[in-house]
Amino acid sequence: MAGRTPKSIFIAVILWILIIGGMAVTVKYFVLPSYMRKKRTTLASKTGSAGKYKHKVRIAVDGFSGYCILRSPEMTKRLSGLGVKMVLVDDGADYRKRLKALSKGDVEMAVFPVNSFIQCGALAGDFPASIVYIIDETKGADAIIANKNYVASIDDLNSSAARIVVTPDSPSEFLARVMIASFNLPNLPESKWMIKANGSAAVYKKFRGESGRKPMAFAMWEPDVSKALRDRDAHVLLDSSKLQGYIVDVLVVQREFLIDNYDVVKEVVESYARTAYSNQARMLEVVMKDAKALGDNIGKSDAQQMVNGIQWKNTLENYAHFGVQDDAHSLENIEDIILKITDVLIKTGVLESDPVDGKTRSLYFNRIVKEMKDSGFHPGRELNVISGIDLGGDNEELRQSRKLAKLTNAQWNSLCEVGALRVKPINFGRGTSRINIQSQHDLRTLAGTLNSWPQYYLTVTGRVRPGGDAQSAMRLAKSRAEATATVLMDNGVAPERIRTLAEIADSDSASAQSVSFIVGQRAY
Repeated sequence: MAGRTPKSIFIAVILWILIIGGMAVTVKYFVLPSYMRKKRTTLASKTGSAGKYKHKVRIAVDGFSGYCILRSPEMTKRLSGLGVKMVLVDDGADYRKRLKALSKGDVEMAVFPVNSFIQCGALAGDFPASIVYIIDETKGADAIIANKNYVASIDDLNSSAARIVVTPDSPSEFLARVMIASFNLPNLPESKWMIKANGSAAVYKKFRGESGRKPMAFAMWEPDVSKALRDRDAHVLLDSSKLQGYIVDVLVVQREFLIDNYDVVKEVVESYARTAYSNQARMLEVVMKDAKALGDNIGKSDAQQMVNGIQWKNTLENYAHFGVQDDAHSLENIEDIILKITDVLIKTGVLESDPVDGKTRSLYFNRIVKEMKDSGFHPGRELNVISGIDLGGDNEELRQSRKLAKLTNAQWNSLCEVGALRVKPINFGRGTSRINIQSQHDLRTLAGTLNSWPQYYLTVTGRVRPGGDAQSAMRLAKSRAEATATVLMDNGVAPERIRTLAEIADSDSASAQSVSFIVGQRAY
C-alpha cells in the first residue's frame, strides 16, 4: 500500500464504481427482467389453461376471388375445431415478398400462381416451399382484348409497333407471355412489347382511351373483361378458357414446417378440400360474400362472370394432377404443368434456363394427396363436429375439356382465325413427304402444345415451291400436310380438330416447301 499514490487510489475507486454500476445496470435491465418473465411464464402455466389452439398456421394470400374458399368463415371454423388457428396474411399479391416471407419463416404456407412461384424462386435462387395442393385454374377470368378494327387476330400483333398493356407479375401478364411463346410473332419487339399498368381497372382504362391508335392488345381480368366486351368494336384475342395447365394456383408449404408439422399441413389440406366440396353448389354466394368482406360490393352479374371463369379443383382432380390415381393420364400431371410453364418463361426472356435444372419433382410434394387417396378420403364424408355446416353437394368428378365437334367444310371455312403457331420449319426428304427425325421431335412438342389448347381447331397447310407440274406439286404438298397431321394425331391431337390443305408457295425460298399451322375457333 505504501507504493500507491492518491491518484492511483482515486482511479481504482472510480473503476470499481463503474464495475459495480455496470453490474447493477445489468441486473436491473437484463437479469431481473428475464427472471421476472420466466417467473410470470411459470406462474401463467400453473394458473392458466391448455388453450383451444395447439397450432398456428400463417398463410400468405391476396384478394383474388379464387382464394375465397381459403378466406371463408367455414374454413376457419373447420381448422378451429381441429385446434389449428389459421391467420391469413394479405401481401397485396407481392409474390417476391411472399416467397421471402416463406424463406424467413414469417409465414408457413402461401398460395401462388405456378408461374410466379417458379419466377420468384429463380430470382431468389431458392425454393423454400413445396407445392402440396392445386387450388384452382383460370378458365376465362383472364383475357386479352383488342379493337377488332385494328387487331383482328393475334397475327396483327406481329409488328414492331405492336404493344400489349399488362399488369406486371399478374396471371394476365403470364397469359400474354403464353401467347407470345406459342404464336408466330417474330416482329413483336422482344424487350418493348409491354406497357405496364397498375391493375386490371387501369388496363381497362387504357383500352377505353388508346385501343384505336395502333396495334395494341390489353390483358385484363374479370369483371373488366366483361366491361370491355360491351364495346361493339372489342373482341377476345385469347382467353384462359381456351387453354389448360398454364394459369394454375397452388398451395405451398415452407419445407421445414412441412417436415416438422406434417399432420398440421394435412389437416389444412383436408379442411380446404371439405370446405370447397360443401360450397361447390353455391360459389356465386361465396364469391359475393368474399368480395364484400374485402370491401368490394360487386354485382351478381360480375360475380357470376368470376365464377364462370374459375375452376376450383376438387380432390379427384388433385389425385389426377399429382399422379396418384389409377388413371394417371386423365388430367395433366403437375410435373408437366411446371415444365411447360418454365418453357414459356424461358421463351419470353423471363428466365435464362430451368432454375431447377430438370429436377422438377423437387418443387412439389404428393405424399399428402396420396395418403388421402389411399385412405379413401372423401370431402363429403366426415364427422360433422361443426354445427350448421351442410355437407351436401354432388359427388366429385374429373372435369375434362369439352371435346370439339367435327366440322363440315363450310364450318371450317367460317372459322375465325386466331393466329399462326410458333413452330420451327418442318423438314422433309427431298421430293417426299418423309419427315426428318428432328422435325418429328418438333411435331411431338407441338402436339403437347395443342393438347394444352384443347378449344382450338388447326389447319395444316402443305406448301411446295412454284414451278414444274402443278398437279404433282399439289399432291406432294397435300401428302406433306397429311404426314404432319398423322404425327400430331399419333401424339394425342383429336382428328376432328385437324384439317389439311395444300398450296403452291408464292416464293422459291427454302421455307416455301414446309407446312404452316393456323389455329381457328368458332365465333364467340
